Amino acid sequence: MQFSFYLLLSKIPYKIYFKPSKIYMYKYLLLLILLPLLFSCAEQSLTVKVIVPAGTPDSSEVYITGNREQLGFWNPSKVKMVKESDSIWVFTGSFKSGDTLEFKITRGNWNSQAMETAGIMPGNTRIILDSDKKVVIRFQTWSDIWFASHSGIVGEVNYYRGLKGEGLNFPKDVIVWLPSSYKENKTKRYPVLYMHDGQNVFDPATSFNGTEWRIDEVADSLAKAGIIEEIIVVALSNSADRTAEYSDTELGKAYLNFVTDKIKPMIDSTYRTLKGPESTAVMGSSMGGLSSFLFVWWRPDVFGMAGCLSSAFLIEDYKIIKEVDTFEGERKNFRVYMDDGTEGLENQLRPGYDQMLNLLKTKGYQDSTEVMGYIDEGAEHTERAWSRRVWRPLEFMFGVKK
Repeated sequence: MQFSFYLLLSKIPYKIYFKPSKIYMYKYLLLLILLPLLFSCAEQSLTVKVIVPAGTPDSSEVYITGNREQLGFWNPSKVKMVKESDSIWVFTGSFKSGDTLEFKITRGNWNSQAMETAGIMPGNTRIILDSDKKVVIRFQTWSDIWFASHSGIVGEVNYYRGLKGEGLNFPKDVIVWLPSSYKENKTKRYPVLYMHDGQNVFDPATSFNGTEWRIDEVADSLAKAGIIEEIIVVALSNSADRTAEYSDTELGKAYLNFVTDKIKPMIDSTYRTLKGPESTAVMGSSMGGLSSFLFVWWRPDVFGMAGCLSSAFLIEDYKIIKEVDTFEGERKNFRVYMDDGTEGLENQLRPGYDQMLNLLKTKGYQDSTEVMGYIDEGAEHTERAWSRRVWRPLEFMFGVKK
């Protein structure tokens, strides 16, 4: 006697026959084989409806960009939404069940993002796709429209365009921000902070995603409150070689030499600066955080302080950590602030942060005075997150001694 067993998979019937003595063994084997296939093939749909605000230019096209191929992998002009009416644009896509999706809405570039009221840039919209979902997004304006009617920089800045460096493939723009007392106090000299990714430092109109570090506002307010010394900030733009220039590479060394041998002498001869390493700092985030550490590690005679936010210490198999660990020369004199968030890429960078912080302490760098660490709970890998905590490295490096 035979037993019949019917299985319906993807609406295709399969009829399988078993002998009674082996039915249970075959049943479980079949389930073990088919269940992973069932789960791996499961998909859910996401529908995003965007209601654009009044004042959106008539010629505008609306794009969605996010962390999946169907969302363009953060290319702001790759996935155009479908225009349903003059004010409604729609995206529909299928993704694996259980995917965590993150995305933003733009008009084709990072300078024209969907923006909340009062100039606040929203974080990523995040959705766990555990079922078919529909999302309606409303917002107040676009970043380029808002910033066009609001000043992006507080205080006086001077621009130096297209400066070339030996060994670098691309010229750099340099922006110099001066503290509020600079013009009035003709004899005072100031510490200097050099910053990487200069497009993102002062002006939301030029920043990567419409959000800047707000160094001008933060430094100015901290100085007026008597928390930090007044400082000069020198911001250097990045280039298409950003990763290599901010790493332990030949381009990275050429970038260091460019700042050390060309930019710093220009700044010191043009402005009233305090020139010693104890008054000269460098700061950046992500690869810029790594670069900032390399600056004080390679040239502590020039740069005595580093602000390393969300630093990529783990790249190239923790190369810089291994170099610091095996270094047996004379102790290098510098002070380092480092931090990390806890969400997304920040969590992936955490092992590098932990190892470098602990390593410096074991090398004798004193906690809170020579090395300081901070974990920003809930923070993502964004300029918005860095702007919220940038007061910490500023106070660590330039705090008024009481």
